[in-house]
Amino acid sequence: MTLITNVVKGGTADRVLLLVHGLGADERDLGGLLPYLDPDGQFVTVLPRGPVAAPPGFAWYEWTGAGAFDADGFASALEELDDLLDQACADHGAERSQAVVGGFSQGAGMTLALALRRSDRARPAGVVAMSPALPNLDVIDVDWEAAKELPVLVQHGTEDPLVPVQRTRDLARTLESHGVPVVYTEYPMAHQVAMESVQQARGWLDAVRAGERPTEPVPEDPPEPLVKSVTTAEWESEVLRSELPVIVDFWAPWCGPCRQVSPIVEQIAAMREGAYKVVKLNIDDEPSVAQQYEVQSIPMIGLFRNGRLERSALGAKPRPQIEAELGMLVIP
Repeated sequence: MTLITNVVKGGTADRVLLLVHGLGADERDLGGLLPYLDPDGQFVTVLPRGPVAAPPGFAWYEWTGAGAFDADGFASALEELDDLLDQACADHGAERSQAVVGGFSQGAGMTLALALRRSDRARPAGVVAMSPALPNLDVIDVDWEAAKELPVLVQHGTEDPLVPVQRTRDLARTLESHGVPVVYTEYPMAHQVAMESVQQARGWLDAVRAGERPTEPVPEDPPEPLVKSVTTAEWESEVLRSELPVIVDFWAPWCGPCRQVSPIVEQIAAMREGAYKVVKLNIDDEPSVAQQYEVQSIPMIGLFRNGRLERSALGAKPRPQIEAELGMLVIP
C-alpha cells in the first residue's frame, strides 16, 4: 500500500524530517508545528497518513491501550513507514542517515520502533518522541549497540490521561540504561504538544544537525503527592478496598472554594499519615462516581470506611471543623 502523504519542502532543505501523527489524526495534524519546529526551512518534512480508519482521523494500527494491539498491523505499518523514509530520501536527494524521524503519541512510538529496531537500512540521525505510545520495546528486536549512536528526545505531559507519564519515564530510563543518548523532559500538559516543548525540540534539532548527540540524565521520579488523584478505574482499589479509612476530596478545577480547601486537605493528609489515606477526585473527569454518591455541591470531603461513605463535610471550612464533621478526633 502507498501511504498518502503531505510534503512540505523548506527553502534551504537538505535533509528529510519524517513526522508521524497520532491516533485519530491525519497527515495535516503535525504540519502546524513546522513554523516553530523548522522556521528556517532546513528540512523536507514528510507527513504521512495512517492506514487504519480511526474517526475522526486515522491510526497506524489498532490498539486498545490496555496491552492488546494488532501486532500484524503494527509490523505492516512499520515496514510502510520504513519504505516511505527510503523513498522520500531518494526523491529529494537526501541521505537517510541524516534524516530525523519523530511524531506524536502512536506516531512517536512508530518512529522510535523504526529507529531502534535491528535493520540493514541506514539508521536515522535522531528521533523526536512526543508523548510516545508504544505497546513495549519487546515488540521489536532492538539493536542496542547501534542505538548508542542514536540521539533521542522524549517529551511527555505530567497530566496526560491517555499515556501515563510514568510509562514514558520508564521508557527513557530503559534507553538511558542501554547507553542511548537521550534527553527526557516533562511539561505540565495533558496528551498534547505545548509551545515550550516545540521550542525545546527545535533546539534539539539544531544540535543534531550540527552533529551533536545531546544527552542529559533522566531526572528522578517526583515524590508522590500528599493527596493522590484517583479515577473511576482506580476507585474500587484505592477507596472501597482500602484497609485504612479514606478521606476523599470531591472537587473541580472551576470551583473557587475547592482551591481554598485544597491546602487544608493536604494538611490533614500530612498530619494523619499512616492513620488515613487521603485522595481527591475531579467530578468533571469522573462524573459517574460523583453521581453514585450524589455529590451535588463541592467541595465535599467524604470519609469512607470499609467501602462505605460514612460521613461528609460540605464547603470550605477550617481544618478542625472539617475533622469534627467527619467524626475524627480533632488535632489542635
